[in-house]
Amino acid sequence: MRNALKLALMSFSMLGAANAWAQVPALANCTRSANLLACVDGEGNAYSVNTVGSTIYLRGFEAIGKRYWAQTNSRYGQLTFFTGIASDGEAWVGYNRRVGWTTINRFSSSGGSSAKFTCSRIAGC
Repeated sequence: MRNALKLALMSFSMLGAANAWAQVPALANCTRSANLLACVDGEGNAYSVNTVGSTIYLRGFEAIGKRYWAQTNSRYGQLTFFTGIASDGEAWVGYNRRVGWTTINRFSSSGGSSAKFTCSRIAGC
């Protein structure tokens, strides 16, 4: 779960940082329309990011765990709250807070995982 969620959070952060992100050959094959970004990586993981106003919907498939997951993000200024659920019943909550060029991310899940990590446009995560 931690890798799938971290991938989703990093993808969300990259989406905000690079609006014109249409394809990243080394990481994933992506297709983009006005409101939708859909990607598949070389390991068989797939995810999509759909934007509707200030709400972002993420959906995906984690190849290693063979499970589907969905996450909804609600943005309020520099703060984004998210909740998600996976096909095996695991649920998670968390937030992202943007401070300058840095994003502070925190989450916890019903599976016992929790983490806090920081991402920077310059240094990455």
